[in-house]
Amino acid sequence: MATVGHYQDGLEGLRSRIRATVETAFYGNNVMPVASVRDAYLLAKNSPGTVELTGMPMCETESFGLPQGANVLLFNDGAVVGRCAAARKIIGEPDVDVDEYAFKLREAIYGTRYRKLYHVEAVVGLDPDFMVKAHLLIPEGHENILYNWLLNFQHLNGEYSNMYGDSKAYPEGDIFIFSDPDWRHPDHPLGLSLFDPSHNCAAILGMRYFGEFKKGTLTLAWGIATRNGFISCHGGLKRLRLPNGEDFVMAVFGLSGSGKSTITHAKHGGKYEVTILHDDAFIIRCDKKYSIALEPTYFDKTQDYTMNSEASKYILTLQNNGAARGSDGKLYAVMEDVRNGNGRAIRSRLWSPNRVDRMDDPIKAIFWLMRDPTLPPVIKVTDPALGSTLGATLATKRTTAERLSPEIDPYALVFEPYANPFRVYPLSIDYLGFKELLSDGIDCFILNTGDFMGKKIGPDLTLKIIEDIAEDEAKFVSWKPFKDLQIIAIDGFSPDFDEKSYRKHFVERMEDRIKFVREKETKKGGFDKLPSEAMEKLQEIIVELK
Repeated sequence: MATVGHYQDGLEGLRSRIRATVETAFYGNNVMPVASVRDAYLLAKNSPGTVELTGMPMCETESFGLPQGANVLLFNDGAVVGRCAAARKIIGEPDVDVDEYAFKLREAIYGTRYRKLYHVEAVVGLDPDFMVKAHLLIPEGHENILYNWLLNFQHLNGEYSNMYGDSKAYPEGDIFIFSDPDWRHPDHPLGLSLFDPSHNCAAILGMRYFGEFKKGTLTLAWGIATRNGFISCHGGLKRLRLPNGEDFVMAVFGLSGSGKSTITHAKHGGKYEVTILHDDAFIIRCDKKYSIALEPTYFDKTQDYTMNSEASKYILTLQNNGAARGSDGKLYAVMEDVRNGNGRAIRSRLWSPNRVDRMDDPIKAIFWLMRDPTLPPVIKVTDPALGSTLGATLATKRTTAERLSPEIDPYALVFEPYANPFRVYPLSIDYLGFKELLSDGIDCFILNTGDFMGKKIGPDLTLKIIEDIAEDEAKFVSWKPFKDLQIIAIDGFSPDFDEKSYRKHFVERMEDRIKFVREKETKKGGFDKLPSEAMEKLQEIIVELK
């Protein structure tokens, strides 16, 4: 078995105050196991507030273990339609008191004593080289979260039960997540996501947006992967079979709204045979360089899709969208973020015709997706240390996928290392891992998918750049005065350092990166401190410009 599901003396990953509290809740006599995705569908369909979209039958239901004739289910969360990073508390970080949170957790679990709780299991990781069993406990009334979670990860049908039984064993405990979306506490008005990453357990309290459950589970799975020889990736990975028969494998890293899913699923006008690993969560084996997908389905935005879009045929569930009755009397979804921002869908793996769960072909290029208006549409970074440093200072803007504290400026440029706000291990581990990949011959690029000094960079231009790089037709030239940066001459997007305003803004953004790296040296007791060369590489850029 991949992870340990039963108590073993001597395995420290099974012994902590938080884990003992969380796991014990799963064995109460008010807990009902949900054995199949079919049972989960029926529970969700009959849950108060669920909208059965009778005009949207699900594709190939029986292959997913669902009842014949099952329809897409829509459930809406109310005012909250995004994740909340401010609610995350990590056991082991300097400002997190174990006694305080153990006390709150015990009370939260006691508060569910007179309620029915559902226990459901799934696996994270879709290849025998990495499969982690995860358990979710959630109160009655939140059946749609349970159902979405079971579809987002891999339910244990016969095929995957056998695969899991034969999978590689790791000295790690199963993932256990206790949740109560109805929990309230004056200290946590935004809710509480409590993680004990060393012991693979968590509590998600006072939060009902499904993204919290998806990313909370991935948070722990990525931690397990990192401890066991993998690089954890919040990004997309695809392979292009070029006309000359060669393969171009590319990984894109970006936060919600940066174009990560759009780029991953782009079909490029049929010019290439496209194979997709995943658009959001995968891991790379550090030594052998193969990649493994962690999820079978796709949790994506619906803002750019209508009922008639090709992608809508593969929807399994919808969250935070509208509904309307058609002329045939059936119910249909109203998407395009008409109801609210960050409408979401879980789409079947069938959305990608050539979907694989493992890719042995080596990655040839890594793309950091940024929304920094001082950067041209594409930059090639030729130094591995600088490439990893710029990944560690990946710049973006806030999106509707995030629920922010009142004091946070939603329009400010922010930095999210490697586009992964779900890291529960030191940032230096990712820095060194990506530096090693880039040192082994993988090319590094920055794609600005926002605007360049006020001029929008459209997706067609971004995809054209990627295609030119893949076919080795991109004409990169030195971006003077920088020795390790190259750009492509593109009309309307020429950075001109003789223009004082542009030069000033560029320097300010680089100084913002330096400030960010410097803050990591002391924040959280230096937990995320980067190697000194990261600061040196950023300072070198400013020195070269001056």
